[in-house]
Amino acid sequence: MLISVVSLSYLVAAFAFLILSVVLMTKWRGRLHWKTLAAACIITTSWAATLAFHILFGLPLSTFANALEIARSASWIIFLLILLHPQTSGNVFTWVSGKPYKQVILIFLGALFFSTIYAHSTISDPLSAKISLIADTFGRVALAVMGLLLVEQFFRNMSDQGRWGIKFACLGIGGLFAYDFYLYSDAMLFRTINPEIWAARGLVDAISVPLIAISVARNPKWSLGILVSRRMLFHSATLFGAAFYLLAMAAAGYYLRFFGGNWGTVMQVAFLFGAIILLVVLLFSGSVRSWLKVFISKHFYNYNYDYREEWIRFTRTLSIGGDDLGERVIRALASLVESPAGVLFVRRESGLCEPVNNWNMPLGNSTEPVNSAFSKLLEEKQWVVDLSHADDQTNPYAEVTIPEWLQHYPKAWLVLPLIFNGKLFGFILLAEARSKIKLNWEVLDLLKIAGVQAASYLAQEQSANALMVARQFESFNRMSTFMVHDLKNLVAQLSLLLSNAEKHKDNPEFQKDMVDTIDHSVQKMKVLLQKLSRGASVDKLAVIPLDALLRHAVDSKSPYEPTPKLEINSPDVQVFANRERLERVIGHLIQNAIEATPKQGEVHVKLSQQHRHAVIEIKDTGVGMSEEFIRDKLFSPFVSTKVAGMGIGVFETKEYIDELGGKLEIMSRVSVGTSFKIILPGYFLGDTHALQDAQIQKVTS
Repeated sequence: MLISVVSLSYLVAAFAFLILSVVLMTKWRGRLHWKTLAAACIITTSWAATLAFHILFGLPLSTFANALEIARSASWIIFLLILLHPQTSGNVFTWVSGKPYKQVILIFLGALFFSTIYAHSTISDPLSAKISLIADTFGRVALAVMGLLLVEQFFRNMSDQGRWGIKFACLGIGGLFAYDFYLYSDAMLFRTINPEIWAARGLVDAISVPLIAISVARNPKWSLGILVSRRMLFHSATLFGAAFYLLAMAAAGYYLRFFGGNWGTVMQVAFLFGAIILLVVLLFSGSVRSWLKVFISKHFYNYNYDYREEWIRFTRTLSIGGDDLGERVIRALASLVESPAGVLFVRRESGLCEPVNNWNMPLGNSTEPVNSAFSKLLEEKQWVVDLSHADDQTNPYAEVTIPEWLQHYPKAWLVLPLIFNGKLFGFILLAEARSKIKLNWEVLDLLKIAGVQAASYLAQEQSANALMVARQFESFNRMSTFMVHDLKNLVAQLSLLLSNAEKHKDNPEFQKDMVDTIDHSVQKMKVLLQKLSRGASVDKLAVIPLDALLRHAVDSKSPYEPTPKLEINSPDVQVFANRERLERVIGHLIQNAIEATPKQGEVHVKLSQQHRHAVIEIKDTGVGMSEEFIRDKLFSPFVSTKVAGMGIGVFETKEYIDELGGKLEIMSRVSVGTSFKIILPGYFLGDTHALQDAQIQKVTS
C-alpha cells in the first residue's frame, strides 16, 4: 500500500512538471528565460518519473536516479542565477562565459554530481554505505541552502511592482528547496532518510507547479527591475560561506567521532569548538571582510562601488558626533579603499602642512611647506599620489620629488589632497589596503570628490572654532563695556563731589555725604575688580525687599541735581533677583533721568504693586524722546543721545528685566519728559510657597 502511495506521489509530480514543460515549449515559447525554465522542468519530470518507476517495480535507487536528483537541483539553481543576471537573456553559454564566480558555482555543482555518482557506484559494505549517506546528505543540504539563498535574493531585490509577478514562483521554487532541506537535515540528524517525509516529497513538488505557472503568466520577463544590493550579496555570501563551513566542520566532526574510538566524542567536541572559534575570528577579521568586498565588487559588478551606499555612509561618518572630526575624516576616506590607517595634515598660517590627527598610524612631527613642489602638485593637478610607484620606472611624478619623510611612514600608500575653494587645505596619508585594490579611474575620481567634501567639513569646523573664539572675545568686550559704563558713572559722581568740595568743604553735612559717596564708590570699584578677575559668573539670586534697595539707589544719587525723590506705596513687596545687578540697572535709569532733566526739573521714583506684580516707575520732566528713537535706537547698544554717553545702560536694563521674567515700559514726549516703568513678578509677606516655587524655577532654569 505504501509503495503504491509513494509511486503515485512521484507520478503526480512528474505529470505536473511535464504539463508545465509542454506549455512552456508551445504556448509560452519565446518568453525570456523560457529555455532554462523548460530545461529545469524537463529534468524535474525525468527525476520524478525515474523515482516512480523504481518504487513501482520495487527496484533499489540507481546511480542514475541519484544523478538526476543532483541535476534537478542544479538546474533550478542555474535558473535562479540567470534571473539574478538578466542581461544574458536566457542564454546559458553567454551566462557561463561571464563573471568568474559562475564558473566556480558550475564546478561545485559538477563536483557534487560526479562525487554522488562515484559514491553510489563504489558501495561495497555497510560502513561505506553509511559514509556515503553522510556525504550525500551533506551535499544535498548544501544545495538546498544555496537554492533558498538565491530565492531570497531574487525576491528581496525585486521592485515592488515586480514582486506581484514573481512572488508565486518564489514560493514554488523556494518550497522545493525548503522541503529538500527539511528531508536531508532530518536524515543527517538521524542518519537515515525518513520514509514518510520522502514519500510526501512528490506531492509537495507537484504543488509548486501551479505557483510557477502563475508567475510565468503574470510576468513573462521574470527579472524586470531586478537589482542585487551589494550589501545583501555581501551578507548572503557571508551567510552561505558560514553555512558551508559549518556543514563541512560538522561532517569532519562526525568522522572524528566515528573513527576516534574511545576518544571520538572528546575529539569531536574539541574540534567543533575550535572550528566555531575560527569561524568567529574569520567573520570579525577586517582583512577577510575587505577581501570579500573587493572580490564581490570585482567579479559581480561592472562598477567597484554602490555610490548611494558609499555616499550615505561617508556623509553619516562625517556628520555624526563623537570623536574628533579629523579622525572621522581619515576613517571615512580610508574605508573607500579598505585602508586600515592614516594621518591628516592641515595647512596652517605658518605656511606649513602639519599633522593634526591620526588613526592607527603614528602622528609624527614632519611638515611640508605649502609652497613646495609637492604641495603645488597636489593643489594644481589634484592628483592622488601612489607612493608605491614613487621609485619604479612607471613613476608618473618624475618632475616632482616625493618628500623623503613621506616614504618613511610605515606602510605609506596614498596621498590624497584636500581641496577647498580651489586651494590646498591639507592632505591625508593612507596606509596600504587590507586587500589589493587597483587604482583605476573610478577609484581615483571617488577619492578626489570625497576629499573635496571632507575638506569642506574640516573648513567648516575651523570656521566654527574661529567664530567661537571671536564670540569669547566679544563676551569679554561686552562685559568690559558694562564695567566701563559703571566706572563712568562713578567718575561722574566723584567729579561732581570734587567740584562741590571747594564750596561746601566746611559744611558737616556735605562732609558726611562726601565720605558716604567715596565709600560707596570704593565698594563699587572693588566689586567691578572682582568680576573682572573671575570673568562672567552665574548670578546669586536672593529675596530682595524693594523698598530698601530703592532707598539705597536714590541716596547714592543725592549729590546730583535735581535730587531724585522716592515714593513707596507698597513697602512689603519683594523680588527674587541678584541685588547688585538689579540696583545697577535701576541706578542707570535714575542717572539717565537726572542727566536728561534740567536742575529746576524733577525726578520721581515710585514703588507700587499691580496685580501681584511689583511696579517701579522712574519719571522725569526732562527733554524726552521721540517715538522713532524709542522704536529704532533706544535699546540698541552703543547708541546714545548724550555727548559722553555709551548707550549701554538701557540695553543692559532691558536684558536683565527680561531675564527676570519682567517687562519694561516706556512713555515719553519730546520737551515734556519720560517715564520708565519696570514690572517684576512680586512676592509679599506670607507668600512662602510662591517664593519657594520661584526659587526652584530660577535654579532649574
